[in-house]
Amino acid sequence: MYKKISLTVLTCILIGYSQIIIGQSKIEIELTAAENAPTISKHIYGHFAEHLGRCIYEGFYVGENSTIPNSEGVRIDIINALKELQIPNLRWPGGCFADTYHWMDGIGDLKERPTIVNTWWGGVTEDNSFGTHNFLNLCEELGAEPYLSGNVGSGGVQELADWVQYTNFKGKSPMSDLRRENGREEPWGVKYWGVGNEAWGCGGNMRPEYYADIYKKYVTFMSDADVEGGIYKIASGASNDDYNWTEVLMKNIPKNMLQGVALHHYSVIDWGAKGPDVNFDEETYFKTMKESWLMEELIVKHTAIMDKYDEEKKVDLIVDEWGGWYEVAEGTNPGFLYQQNTMRDAMIAGMNLNIFNNHADRVKMANLAQAVNVLQAVILTDKEKMILTPTYHVMNMYKVHQDATLIPLSFESPMYTYKEESLPALTVSASKDENEKTHISFTNIDTKKGSTVSIDLNELGLKNITGSILSSQNLQDHNTFENPDKIVPKEFKDFKFKKGMLEVTIPPFSVIVLEGSK
Repeated sequence: MYKKISLTVLTCILIGYSQIIIGQSKIEIELTAAENAPTISKHIYGHFAEHLGRCIYEGFYVGENSTIPNSEGVRIDIINALKELQIPNLRWPGGCFADTYHWMDGIGDLKERPTIVNTWWGGVTEDNSFGTHNFLNLCEELGAEPYLSGNVGSGGVQELADWVQYTNFKGKSPMSDLRRENGREEPWGVKYWGVGNEAWGCGGNMRPEYYADIYKKYVTFMSDADVEGGIYKIASGASNDDYNWTEVLMKNIPKNMLQGVALHHYSVIDWGAKGPDVNFDEETYFKTMKESWLMEELIVKHTAIMDKYDEEKKVDLIVDEWGGWYEVAEGTNPGFLYQQNTMRDAMIAGMNLNIFNNHADRVKMANLAQAVNVLQAVILTDKEKMILTPTYHVMNMYKVHQDATLIPLSFESPMYTYKEESLPALTVSASKDENEKTHISFTNIDTKKGSTVSIDLNELGLKNITGSILSSQNLQDHNTFENPDKIVPKEFKDFKFKKGMLEVTIPPFSVIVLEGSK
């Protein structure tokens, strides 16, 4: 049993290299016994790849005849970058696109595949050259679990049942025989399946009661055969604070038919005026942080509903769409949702990952929207060029928490105040991995004030501390194809560690991850 550890937060204004302390509060962190703490599922660090804009075509997929180095048509530089992130899962093909996608159009001879008009995103015609084999083979190469989003909106029960059989069944059957005809002998063993997407909206504009019945009908015919532990079925969940949606699903769907319930929340300030992707002011930034912080409240309240019907926490909360959403980059197709990625996005990433980590008892998967060239992307491409965004670097810094044991903590955050409103400035999460290393991640969203944090770590028996930091001079700073390394993690040394006492100075709008070893 860990004992209580005192944590002192000194809020300061950073002026050049000097610090002026303007307030001090002393608080305590209580660490619970490690064996009772939840594991931070690696799947919280999942990603999302939709047929949208240049995410798949001209993003992941350039075709086997491209001069850009590729593996079965997928860019090798993207594969290597995602391997470095150790992405645990990848969701595909949508999103709204999923409920218009018919998987059999994307298998077999390329020349015989029908086209599809992407009515949701830009009205472009796709040739279906990237399909089930391409995606599942990509996941194998990445070492990531595929998460397939099934078509419930415009597809039938048989279509989804056949897709499950095509990807998973080892024996002889019409679908496994067809898979072999298309060059794949062994099944991929796809575990994670979304049963429709945003059924309350683009997935069919359904009432929750109607969707609950539809869900039960579809999953009845989704076979568990040849998947160890059975397939993991995820219900299309609520948008933001639609708590009634979660209540209806939890009340009406038997728990043996349900492994996860989804939740979607974007850090968007106004769907009619989302604000610029780069040239934003502090008022817009504050509003975005306010929307990002709402994730904490949403998880707490949706979890409370789930707890009412599932005290044993057998059904997981799956935040399979999250991230920043702004107006598209100037001069780009408004239907492609391409936006730059600034230090504001790093704040969203660090904050939300800390929130997910701290709710690891119920949140078991999350999928950042999206992986390449869309919304809060970790990777941006321009023809043969590729850059890694600040969000990529935050995900890379935080990957140390994957499958580690959460160290629960509590503290009173200093406040970030803009005009007459205030938000907690600091989010923190901590974990211990299988090698007995402790990691603590901090994100400070305040634009002007830093914090000095003091922690008594004697009970953890740590002897050495190292760290990395992601920061920049301006919130609007971002990596470009001309300057791809403007924002990259750097070694962090602005801390003192003596006799088990750790004092860390956290600059404004920065992300820090510390590692402690014995």
